[in-house]
Amino acid sequence: MFHSFPQNKQNMNSSSHYLSSTLFVSLLLLHSSLSSATSITAIPPPEQRWGTISDQPAGNENENGLIHEACKASRDPPTCESTLSESGHVPPPTTTNSTLLNVIQSATWASSENLNLATAMVSSILNASLAAGDLNLTTAARGCLDGLINSQYRTVSTAEALTLGRIKDARAWMSAALGYESGCSVGLAKVNRDYKTNESVAFLNKLAFLTGNALAMMVNYDNFGEDPRSWGPVRTERNGFWDRVDGSGSGFYFSGGIPWGLEVNVTVCKDGGGCDFQTVQEAVNVAPDNRGVGRKFVIWIKSGVYEEIVRVPLQKKNVVFLGDGMGKTVMTGSLNVGMPGISTYYSATVGVVGDGFMASNITFQNTAGPPTSQAVAFRSQSDLSVIENCEFLGNQDTLYAHSLRQYYKSCRIQGNVDFIFGNAAAFFQDCTILVVPRQAKPEAGETNAVTAQSRTDACQSTGFVFYNCVVNGTEEYMVLYNSKPGIHRNFLGRPWKEYSRTVYINSSLGSLLSSQGWMPWSGEFALATLYYGEFGNGGPGADLAGRVPWSSQIPEEHVNVYTVGNFIQGDDWISKSA
Repeated sequence: MFHSFPQNKQNMNSSSHYLSSTLFVSLLLLHSSLSSATSITAIPPPEQRWGTISDQPAGNENENGLIHEACKASRDPPTCESTLSESGHVPPPTTTNSTLLNVIQSATWASSENLNLATAMVSSILNASLAAGDLNLTTAARGCLDGLINSQYRTVSTAEALTLGRIKDARAWMSAALGYESGCSVGLAKVNRDYKTNESVAFLNKLAFLTGNALAMMVNYDNFGEDPRSWGPVRTERNGFWDRVDGSGSGFYFSGGIPWGLEVNVTVCKDGGGCDFQTVQEAVNVAPDNRGVGRKFVIWIKSGVYEEIVRVPLQKKNVVFLGDGMGKTVMTGSLNVGMPGISTYYSATVGVVGDGFMASNITFQNTAGPPTSQAVAFRSQSDLSVIENCEFLGNQDTLYAHSLRQYYKSCRIQGNVDFIFGNAAAFFQDCTILVVPRQAKPEAGETNAVTAQSRTDACQSTGFVFYNCVVNGTEEYMVLYNSKPGIHRNFLGRPWKEYSRTVYINSSLGSLLSSQGWMPWSGEFALATLYYGEFGNGGPGADLAGRVPWSSQIPEEHVNVYTVGNFIQGDDWISKSA
């Protein structure tokens, strides 16, 4: 069925990232033949977006010149140019007065087209793995397919945002799309079984290249506009480059949060007495699909321990969980990667994808411990989400801030290994972050990292910001630590992916933190590309004298890049009536 793939593996691994038209057509036909339950929304075809297509052949001098200018943003301009020139999606300049923004829109369309094809490929792998009873491949393919569906949704949203001039939204959504595609490729590669899977991974890598090109163009456009003279491969803070900000907004301390006076739609009680439902998932299921901006569906989850796995899917937007307080309303589970068919992603006790999610006064917990490893209490892929006065309890991988823009205020987060991780643009304000003892021989010593941020590309507008937070250990852990400090080592973070970005600003850092501050992942990986910054911190763990040379002190003139308003555009969407 995949006979149109190149047979020469050397060709598949070459520097060429061009996706052939023959492959496009054959996989598009394959996709249309699949009986998938998922419907993919396509970006309107070029003729609907650009008007009448000229008879002028593609590749004319003006068009190629425009593509050449836009592809300055790519890390591989020649391949970027050939891909866009041959895609047929760049609007003819004779009929549309093309601009660099038009080329960005065309690059977004090219990515979307290939997403449909990638979805078809992975659907085929999933069907085959189900038929063969291959649980590991099924888990990887299902996670990959979920990611591609989300990527397509975000790519379509990006195209619309570009048309409306919402460049920050476009960058946020395309950053997520790229993350989904990269994660899909990595997940499948880990369980590579056969030629079909291998070819799919190669295709996904090429797809990520296309998406990365579009995103790089957006970053350049946001910072330099239509003037291509300053366009080039995206640089980061590590290279001395800082995103352009206008200096306005709320400043660092942000008073917004979950609005007061929300009207409750349904209630949940553990014993069912006097409430609409006994389980949280039942309440989520009755929430209207695709609820509009500003229209919340509020679920009051009354005191009790809810032992259930809860999912808030993509179509359930603006869902709000209100509890009776941390330690009173408790949502708990014990899924972990030691179980058959469970990946880190699927181990979450509560997993949220629908945009506009809010939660307040709830404990999210995963009780799994050794000999298991990754066990997530809460996973969020919800854009424009607000979590306030909540508690996250676990060990390794407690809080999975997976993707998109998230705001955490006055929360308590506990764990030990990489317990705040993911590739969201997440802002943590007034939060208490506590290391807990390992459950297996804690007296033997250990090494813990608070964060493992996973930005995969310099173009992604993602990272973790901790403002006015406290980093320390639980009372139990500090007794353990103080008994023999030399064998208990704790760090602010380590780089899960190449462009990991985490900053701590005006926070209190406890004595349990190593003077080095940050730890490597493995060898020299990511040490030249990550950005780990500190500014204005206090406490015994804040002394910068012993910091590793690949961490940074944020220049005062650039610290405002990391405000709520600038980093996650919170001034535009977080309620000020909290």
